[in-house]
Amino acid sequence: MTDLPHLRLLEPAPGILAWYDGRVPGYRWQSGPNWVDDGALSVGIASYAIHGGGHALVYDTHVSLAHAARIRADLEDRGVTRFTVVLSHWHLDHVAGTATFADSPVIASHRTATHLATRRKAIEAGTSSGPPPIRPLILPTETFDGTMVLSVGGREVWLLTADIHSDDATVLWLPDDRILLAGDTLEDTVTYVGEPEGFAAHLGDLDRLAALGPARILPNHGDPGVIAAGGYGAGLIGATQAYIRWLMALGADPGRAGTPLREVIADDLAAGRVVWFEGYEDVHRENVAVTLRHYGHADA
Repeated sequence: MTDLPHLRLLEPAPGILAWYDGRVPGYRWQSGPNWVDDGALSVGIASYAIHGGGHALVYDTHVSLAHAARIRADLEDRGVTRFTVVLSHWHLDHVAGTATFADSPVIASHRTATHLATRRKAIEAGTSSGPPPIRPLILPTETFDGTMVLSVGGREVWLLTADIHSDDATVLWLPDDRILLAGDTLEDTVTYVGEPEGFAAHLGDLDRLAALGPARILPNHGDPGVIAAGGYGAGLIGATQAYIRWLMALGADPGRAGTPLREVIADDLAAGRVVWFEGYEDVHRENVAVTLRHYGHADA
């Protein structure tokens, strides 16, 4: 198995595991520009599993086959013999290891399946987001829209679709535990915006997540210490909404585009709803640029 010196196994709640990699200064998994180091590992990324009774639901398959193989091995060491994979959305850092679970059901939203099928040739060639390629790219074997309910070791797990971060998101809601596994719909320090045309939908679906009343939130991109300690409070949802509204306001007031991220989110930092991570300044600059283009303004 490929050496993964910084992959950490966390247990944020009983029966829930997280495999976290990234946020290691100076470390690169591969040489040269690539989406693994320059994207996912630069801000840190986790994949999760809910397990019990010999069954595991694997929520995203991480950034490589090697990472996915470690996930499978760790779960098999805990007595898991049956796997179900659920993909949070189509972005490469969430689907790269799915071939490790090619013998298992792979569930995703209809939109995720469509996005992956449409981009399959480019993803396998390494031309979708640059290298490395994902080869083979395993497509979902089962799709759904809206809501799907699974049982893992007697634990009820709801799959809910949403339009936040990307138009094909799937989050996991554990109603008995009031835990929300949020994929990329929620991030710490701030959300990455790839589809500013969907801002209104993002805000509406964030309201839907808040209405669930989560006690704890486990995002795929966040602070490893917070995740290990059980996750974020529901305030992460409001912080994400406040940041999206700040971006939306650039349409009428583009002069604020140069505001540093730390200043934009000062109130949420002070309240402890989010944790500062310097790498998100770059994410913020990208968010501002794509938002300005969406509203017809030149980049600040």
